[in-house]
Amino acid sequence: MRFIFKTRYDQDITLAKHAGHHFWYGLLAAALIVAPWLLPEYWLAQLTFVFIYAIVAVGLMLLAGFTGQVSIGHAAFMGVGAYAEAYLATKGWPFPLSMLCAMGLSAAVGVIVGLPALRVKGMYLGIATLSFGFIVEEVLSRWESVTGGNAGKPVSAPSMFGWVFDSTEAFYFLCLVCVVGSTLAVLNLLRAPTGRAFVAIRDSEISAQSMGIHLARYKSMSFAISAALAGLGGALYAHKMQFISPEQFGLVQSIDLLLMVVIGGLGSIHGAFFGAVFLIGMPQLISLAKDFLPPFIAQAVGLQAVVYGVVLVVFVLFEPMGLYGRWLKIRTWLELYPFYRRGMFKRQKAFQKSERLT
Repeated sequence: MRFIFKTRYDQDITLAKHAGHHFWYGLLAAALIVAPWLLPEYWLAQLTFVFIYAIVAVGLMLLAGFTGQVSIGHAAFMGVGAYAEAYLATKGWPFPLSMLCAMGLSAAVGVIVGLPALRVKGMYLGIATLSFGFIVEEVLSRWESVTGGNAGKPVSAPSMFGWVFDSTEAFYFLCLVCVVGSTLAVLNLLRAPTGRAFVAIRDSEISAQSMGIHLARYKSMSFAISAALAGLGGALYAHKMQFISPEQFGLVQSIDLLLMVVIGGLGSIHGAFFGAVFLIGMPQLISLAKDFLPPFIAQAVGLQAVVYGVVLVVFVLFEPMGLYGRWLKIRTWLELYPFYRRGMFKRQKAFQKSERLT
């Protein structure tokens, strides 16, 4: 088992805690760089989708996992970013500029949506964000002069400084740079006073306010950053799909995004990536499993939705820390074996709520 002897205060906020982090993350970076030369085009495209959804998941994790604000309409921010990118791309804007505008527009919409979070929370905030998702989907359907309505809107390949990312490999590297930049930005934010304010609000709003944290400011900021990352993911998603329509950003997509962070593991950036891999990899596993299932099950309508629902219920009941929490338990077992105690991660069933809102 690894023990870290800290000799400097900076070690508490450094991104890589020990040499093992440098080694494994460096190995992962090297594997991702050489992936286009090792993987077939289909699996490279699936890995690109993992990057896109990981960007959205990191933003939603910041909002739900670290700030404690529920959002059931997060796909609407993806839709805003996707359509803003598609519209500006048709006008000939270079990708970096159109991407920043798409993120800025999504962030502005996120601030507007975050206003109800100043007065409500929990289930009521979820209902408010769900209603916003319906409103955005309806606007995208009706504003035909900009969005193309229900007929959809084609999206061209992104271009930057005369270079067009029209190949699978080029777009893969573009998404890789975006996901690494987004992740590093959020990690640095979380170790700053702003990130610690987010966590304080999640743990106890009353305690956070008593320490001088401005709840309205930080809640709005969390919504804006999360929506901006969702807008970035939506912009990349639009270019990857090359065609977008309003139903792609509806309630089902929002539920998939929320499912992604819950199953991945709330409150951890690793969980966002685990959830993105689950969201993209589960349909592939279901397709492979159909060959071994009876025909009346393999050909049943809604098989994927049933599997998702069962998996979510199982994780909520038996592994609330998600996939990343399960990995932590496995790693601890390997480190402590044979001295691992069975009840080390036993959930505390009895608790007392110490704060009351009047």
